[in-house]
Amino acid sequence: MNAQNGRKGEATVDFDFDFGSDPKALDLSGKIHQLPCTIKFDGPCPVSHYFKPKSTGIEVDGLNVEEAYFRGRKLQGATISLPEGYSGYVLGKKSLGKSKSSDQCDDSSPWQVKAKFDNITYWNHDTLPSQDDTFQRTFHWLTVAQALHKPVTAEDLASASAALNNLS
Repeated sequence: MNAQNGRKGEATVDFDFDFGSDPKALDLSGKIHQLPCTIKFDGPCPVSHYFKPKSTGIEVDGLNVEEAYFRGRKLQGATISLPEGYSGYVLGKKSLGKSKSSDQCDDSSPWQVKAKFDNITYWNHDTLPSQDDTFQRTFHWLTVAQALHKPVTAEDLASASAALNNLS
């Protein structure tokens, strides 16, 4: 992390380290949930004792619908895999021990992988999950971002030029 970028209150996070190399990272696949609510608590809680998703046997838009109840409210959701080439990580700050953060070398990242996951279950409150859900559509941005940042080759320019000439 580099907090010396010249602007007060801003910092950058450098992720130039190998995420997959920590064998101690817990695999949370099948245990990551996106709920349609805000929970104003960040301490320990026996969630698995109360939150018990189960399959409904219904399939909508190729998604296997699950059902759960949270604080008496029925939720319907689906588990989806992260897109090809992407992984999910839970990051935490490394314990610095007794050394001060100013003594750290700028090369080392203060982050470490605590857990990883490759799928996520998202939940709707009033509707069945579908391919048109906002959460599902957010993954479409990854394809757009890849196209925007892909280097343009000479062949791409020639093909675009030829297409424009054919239109006129």
